[in-house]
Amino acid sequence: MNRAAELYREIDALIGALRHEGDVQTGAWANDIVRGGFAESAGNLAAYGALRRRDLRALQRSLMPLGLSSLGRLEGRVFPTLLAVRAALAALAGFTPEKGPSPEIFFAGERRLAERTQEVLGEAATSRPTAILVTCPSDAADDPSFMLALAERRVEALRINCAHDGHARWKRMIGHARAAEATTGHRFRILMDLAGPKIRTGEVRHPHKHKRIGKGALLAIVPPGGLGRIRVDERHFAAECTLSDALDTVKVGDRIYVDDGKLGAIVERADTWGRLARVVSAPAKGVRLKPEKGLNFPDTHLNIAALSAKDLVDLDFVATHADGIGFSFVQSAADVAMLQEALAERRPDDWDRLALILKIETSEAVRNLPGILVRAAGRQPTAIMIARGDLAVEIGFGRMAEMQEEILWIGEAADIPVIWATQVLENLVKKGTPSRGEMTDAAMAARAECVMLNKGPYLFDAIDELHTLLGRMRQNQHKKTPKLRRLGSW
Repeated sequence: MNRAAELYREIDALIGALRHEGDVQTGAWANDIVRGGFAESAGNLAAYGALRRRDLRALQRSLMPLGLSSLGRLEGRVFPTLLAVRAALAALAGFTPEKGPSPEIFFAGERRLAERTQEVLGEAATSRPTAILVTCPSDAADDPSFMLALAERRVEALRINCAHDGHARWKRMIGHARAAEATTGHRFRILMDLAGPKIRTGEVRHPHKHKRIGKGALLAIVPPGGLGRIRVDERHFAAECTLSDALDTVKVGDRIYVDDGKLGAIVERADTWGRLARVVSAPAKGVRLKPEKGLNFPDTHLNIAALSAKDLVDLDFVATHADGIGFSFVQSAADVAMLQEALAERRPDDWDRLALILKIETSEAVRNLPGILVRAAGRQPTAIMIARGDLAVEIGFGRMAEMQEEILWIGEAADIPVIWATQVLENLVKKGTPSRGEMTDAAMAARAECVMLNKGPYLFDAIDELHTLLGRMRQNQHKKTPKLRRLGSW
């Protein structure tokens, strides 16, 4: 038997296994797929998940010398790619000719992804297919020229962070945005991020004359108002956790990170008054322990509601005024269902027209991502935001680059747009001069459907730079596929 015949049988067996496993998975998702047209995407996602549970590196290498696809770019078209390879192998092996998929079927996933991107983010600028999302500063409520400048630059979407300002200022921001639309003819999509349950340090206590906490020190974490109940040496550092429920399930051996991971500790003792942890990672000079700094518990299942009381109040405004909603603490399909039910109460007739932006910022959200996507996109327009700041702390900085790739892949497999977020061109936005590393990062963001910029004094310079960069990169790269345009550099 020649090698092509062997590979034909291997691919044929793989197709059969993926069909079976994919059917089982889509059957489990059936109740969540209500929206017309998403069944095909869910089927491809299920097949992709089954495929990626296998190690196919040997098969890939065997296909390459035959001039066939190595299966490395099949995210949006699992079965069409496998069927095309099988048809080519049949011809090489001298078997009965097989008809491969038509170009329309082969590229159907790309078409669905483009349609859903436009649904969430609006139509992208022709010279820059990747959309830009801009975070609105508080000053935008009182400065109509800010929105006008964004509209003139054809920025597709505006992000209003509900953790800041309030209903009155949000309303003025949106009013300025609509006025800018009327002046320029450019339509914005307004996305409003729910604040979510914020886990922060509250009141802190330092040992006498010690301002910085470093490696080897002990840190007590207590509920609000609990500093006086600590039953350990008062020379230890201590901090309140603003969300007391977050501490209830923290166990001995669990990690705790403070201030975006600047300080890492491992819990050594669990008591009724709180938790005592030993610092295992910190800068050489230590860290100033301050209130209002983020707390992360990457090893702990946090049994807290994804929607806070504030979120439910803000949702009354958001459901009326926004085009889409950023979901900040989504960790499961049940969390998505909770938000969708709350939206249906506020907009019973058309809540499913609102876009849902899933902010993936915890390790649990990563584990549950396929089910989260199907519950969301099976009922309303959906996008994924890679919240790289919180996610890096949760899964470790060493895994962040790998994980952002995986989220890009799973978004493409589900035909769902991805937003590349957190500190894009941060130096340029804040200081007016980009670093070399962040320019490379921004170039890599061209593989996403949208890039988010945060607020800063040089925001407009960053938009202009990003507009040019994304336009150039899209001539060279689409997702994982290089484009072989004619080069004139050498």
